[in-house]
Amino acid sequence: MQILKTKAGFDEALASNSGLVVVDFSADWCGPCRVIKPTLETMEKKYPNVAFFMVNVDENSETAEKCDIQGLPTFKFYKNGTEVDTLVGASESFLEDKIKRNQ
Repeated sequence: MQILKTKAGFDEALASNSGLVVVDFSADWCGPCRVIKPTLETMEKKYPNVAFFMVNVDENSETAEKCDIQGLPTFKFYKNGTEVDTLVGASESFLEDKIKRNQ
């Protein structure tokens, strides 16, 4: 999963993917973020038509602030550069449901 280290990188990721984009906003110190990471890697393989990215909120605070991240982990779902859904928390079933619904 590609890590978006800058706001420009985030903007480019959204602009260059017309299909569903899932962005995982997390932090190294966040326990639930670490727990769900293997699930994300599995889903990245299971849904090859979905683009998965990660933003470390401590290293890319500009993007986290722009996206109004209030809790971790937060997953934001985008299509054609527009946010279409959000999930706060590390629920595997809710995450997969939102991926399926928003494809």
